[in-house]
Amino acid sequence: MTPAAFAIPGDIAQLTGGFLYERQLLEALQATGRVVQHLQLPAGFPDASAQETAKAAAILAAVPADTPVIIDGLVFGAIDPAALRAMRAPIIAMLHHPLGLETGLSPARARHLLAREAENLTLAAHVVVPSPHTAQILQTEFGVAPSRITIALPGFSRPAPITRAPLHPPLILSVGLLAARKGHDVLLDALAQISDLDWQAEIVGKAHDPKIAAALYAQRDSLGLVDRVRFCGVESREDLEARYRAAYVFALATRYEGYGMVFGEAMLHGLPIITCRTGAVPDTVPEGAGLLVPTDAPEAFAQVLRSLLSNPAQHRAMSAASAAAGARLPTWDNTAAVMGGVLDAVGAERKDRRPSS
Repeated sequence: MTPAAFAIPGDIAQLTGGFLYERQLLEALQATGRVVQHLQLPAGFPDASAQETAKAAAILAAVPADTPVIIDGLVFGAIDPAALRAMRAPIIAMLHHPLGLETGLSPARARHLLAREAENLTLAAHVVVPSPHTAQILQTEFGVAPSRITIALPGFSRPAPITRAPLHPPLILSVGLLAARKGHDVLLDALAQISDLDWQAEIVGKAHDPKIAAALYAQRDSLGLVDRVRFCGVESREDLEARYRAAYVFALATRYEGYGMVFGEAMLHGLPIITCRTGAVPDTVPEGAGLLVPTDAPEAFAQVLRSLLSNPAQHRAMSAASAAAGARLPTWDNTAAVMGGVLDAVGAERKDRRPSS
């Protein structure tokens, strides 16, 4: 098996989708007996300082030529191309979604990131993505050849037999960073429109942007939802599991997802899903398990919430469909096998290019 390195910025233990994916993938690769070194890069990416960029470049340049390096998309999409050109090792880009498509960026910042990512993609030996949607974006918007892209769907750890412990009033659970892309503002507006129904809601996720977090708190309070909507911040894996078991429905008014691992978690727990028809979501949430509405449409979101909360038969049918979809999800062993195949292919290609002695 080809040895490898996995370059990830900051704390790998962060409980957000991209970091969860990469930590689980790293551990699954190592569990196969493959030597995979974790390279911890500075945490500032994609908005790294010059000092952080220089440190990351030095770490990457030190990897030997026979060791492919998987580079996290927050780094790969933003780092100076000179740092990648200085590497001896072949590069495998791990892209969850293009950075320039992040919601809330200024037009100038979005253009810069899209141009930077396009240039950096020409320097990668291969690109690994978590969904067919992201693969299609790289082909159509960045001109990456399909032969250079591999889809490695996220794996999921099968929980022990789940004992449901639904709360009363019914719990509407949302899990996602307090960031513009996650659409929590839309969810709050939708919840205000069904205040005549009996429910409670919890939003779990760290404050990605303090200004957005403050605006969400103010919005909740101004809508008169302070006694019904709770912001829970970051929770441990065990506490989050308890939230899923206690929930009645999973709701995320996202504006874009490159995959959306929280939907897989919701399906593992047999939760009906209410979300938006955007990005990879229609591929991730199968018909029957979820109700999908347009983005930035609080009225439509409120309508499907009202329908699900008011129709027990619909809830039972969607719960069954969600649980069935969860049972079909891949494991991390499956994901590691896909990435392992990429590592071995890139390693073999590098050996074939060595000049004969």
